[in-house]
Order: sequence, then structure tokens, then C-alpha cells
Amino acid sequence: MTELTRVAKDSADFASKPRIQPVHPGDTRPVSVSARLGRLQFHDSGKFRVLVLADIQDGPKISKDTIKLIEAALDSSRPDIVIFPGNQIAGYDKAYAKTFRKRTWTPQKWSMGAAATNQRDAELDHTRELVRGSISQFVSPLIERHIPWAVTYGNHDFQCGLTNAELDEIYREFPGCLNPEPMIKPSDRPRKQPGSGLPDQYIYPCEPGTFALPVSKDRESGNVLGLVVFNSGDYGKLGGYGAPSQRALDFLKTVPSLIGVQSMVFQHIPVPQYYDLLKEVPATAAHAVEGYRKFAGHNYVIDEAKTLPGSFLGEGISCPDTDTGEFDVLKSTDGYFALLAGHDHRNRFVGTVDGLTLIATPTCGFGSYGPAPAQRAARLLEFDIRHPYEPRTQLLEFGDLVGKSSSSKAYTYALNGTPDAAKEGTNLLRRPRLIAQILRKMHLKK
Repeated sequence: MTELTRVAKDSADFASKPRIQPVHPGDTRPVSVSARLGRLQFHDSGKFRVLVLADIQDGPKISKDTIKLIEAALDSSRPDIVIFPGNQIAGYDKAYAKTFRKRTWTPQKWSMGAAATNQRDAELDHTRELVRGSISQFVSPLIERHIPWAVTYGNHDFQCGLTNAELDEIYREFPGCLNPEPMIKPSDRPRKQPGSGLPDQYIYPCEPGTFALPVSKDRESGNVLGLVVFNSGDYGKLGGYGAPSQRALDFLKTVPSLIGVQSMVFQHIPVPQYYDLLKEVPATAAHAVEGYRKFAGHNYVIDEAKTLPGSFLGEGISCPDTDTGEFDVLKSTDGYFALLAGHDHRNRFVGTVDGLTLIATPTCGFGSYGPAPAQRAARLLEFDIRHPYEPRTQLLEFGDLVGKSSSSKAYTYALNGTPDAAKEGTNLLRRPRLIAQILRKMHLKK
């Protein structure tokens, strides 16, 4: 049974299943079941949950609505792990103006001499403090609930003036972070990450923002699936978006043999094959969206035959101009079943290309452009031990979980004049608004 067929079937009978309950008052155990077990592991129920928080993309002061969405999504879904797939930091924010870097290969313009060096160091230290404060705001809800988490990087994080390795160091200061310590040279030996909240979790490291996390059935049995957090690169020197490093691509080739089962990849920038989930149409067609760069001059709509119901194309897919070879690696190794990307804040669709599930996830943040505030969302993935390579997925929307936005900072970026998306297929929470109401009442009683 294909993933699309199974999701349709599950949607029909899911109403009879109990909804997820919020944590009871006074229950101090980790919200993450995996955190209780000490490693990423399927529950006795046969389920495992990943929550994706894409494109927070904000300055030093994170929008209150972003935090509200994160809190509500955590409490309603109770994930085993949270993954941030890049652009957590809006490196172009004016607060980082003194250390801003437009591109990774562009040297920062510093004056020569001891005084200038001291000034540079002071400004970079100030940026570190700002970034540290920003990270603290959006990971605090996870720390409070003892939910482990992992991050990779996008095309804006580094623009604050800190390298991905420097950002990694800051993230590891916070409890629950699974990003591994750096390696001097490649290794196929797993390691454990102190402070992650998962003392028994093995991690296969590669480079900042790229590593693999096996998920097991139980303590005696082997791995069931892998989660690969992958740095997809930032910008290309010839324009447009860049490519993953060769080291990262080589790592993708080795992961199947390291973990021994199939994996799902989480990254920032989508691969060009996402366009295979679209149909080219005339520019005058209803809801047509023009492609990006290489695909400019061509107009597209969602191909409903290849995607889940409710899939929505809100902007051209912003991928590299040339094929980086990543998709071919994923297919040729036969070690992967799905790839999830953020980056395009208004896109929200799920489909299959050559047997590989491709997922586009919208922004969860209120500090940048995106869909209507009510439809900014976290994405929940639920894996079932009976068919671990066919996860069900749902967008947990702000309007359902929280209600009306109070943010004046968020703005909607409309390209095609169509209303924002209908709900995607499965409802994994069954009645999210009721859950949100229960949580608000509990909060008022504190």
C-alpha cells in the first residue's frame, strides 16, 4: 500500500481513535516518551513522533505568536523529538548589521590593527549574545518539557556573522540539543551527546548541521528507521542557491550502511525534483505560480495525482539552479524513503516522486513573510512500527491551536491570489482547537 493510499484510508477511520492528551498538571516527567526511555525509540503503542519547526527566521526578539505556536504544538502533539530545518536566525536583521555577511565566501570588512581587532571581537561577542538570547527564547518551551531537539542551517543563519560551527557551539549550550561535537576527520563510529537528555542515543556525526539519528524498536531490538539532519547549503557563487558540501553528500551515501535501515532526511532547501510534483500550466490558469530562476517563465499548479489532498503551492519552489545530485544519492542507495524541506514559507504539500516522499513545510514563525497568520504551522510526523516508512503527517496551524494572532509583524506574501490552503489529509490530533482550549484553561489556573 502506498503512502498516499494509506493516509487516505487512515483519515477515514481515525476519528474512532483517542486524541492526544495534554500533560496533566503536576506531571513532571518529560513530555517526550523517548526522553523517558533515554533514546529515540518507538513507544509501546507502536508510534514515534517528530515535530518540525521550520523557518522561525526572526531577529533577537522572537515574536510572541511564534512562541505561542511552539508551546501549543508541543503540548498537543507531545513529540519524541523536535527538528529545526534551518533559518532559525534572521541573520540579515538590523541588530546584526555590524557583523553581517551576505555570503559565506565574502570576507567581513574589518580595519587592520590591534584596536580594530578588539572592536571586531567585541562586535562578534555582542552578536553571540544576541543569537544566544534568540535561541533561548525558542528552545525554552522544549527545555521546560524535556523534549530533545536538533537543528540544521539555511541561507540566513550564517548572515549574522557566525559560522555554522560557531552556531552549533551555542546551540549545544542548551539542554536537549542533539547536535554532535565537531570531528577532526570523518568517522563511521557513533557517539553520544552529553546534555541531550538522551543518554543512550547514538549519533553519527558528519559536519555542523549534518548528522544521523537511529530510532530503535526497543532496547533489545535493532534500528527501525533513521532521521538524517542535513545541511543543504546556502548560496551559489553563480547566483541562486548552493549545494550541500561534498562531505555531506558522501555522508548520505554511507548512512544506510551505518544505520542498517531506511532513513528520512530533514533539510532547509528543497531539491529540484520538487518541481516534479507540479503541473505546468499557462500563465492565465487559475492559481498559477511562476517558477524560480531556472524555472522562471514557466507557470505551475499542484499535480493532484501525485500529492495529498489539501496540498498547496503558494510560491515558486526556490531550489538550486543545477541538480546537486542529492536526489540521485537518495535513490541509488535505496536507503531513504522521504525528504522534508522548509525554505519556501508559503508552500505546504506532500507527494511522491520515483518512490521517494517529498514534503514542503511552511514557516512556523511570525517574523518574516508567509501564509495568513492563522495558517503558520508546525508539521507533525507520526511513524507506525507496522509501516515505519509511510508516516502520517499533519500541519498544526496557529489558528486551530492558538486562535487569533496578536502580531503586527507578520505579513502575508501572496503570489497567485488564491486563498491559503485547505487542511492536508490526516488529522492526527482529531480536535486540536478543543485541546488548545483545555491548555489555556490549565494555564489560567496556574
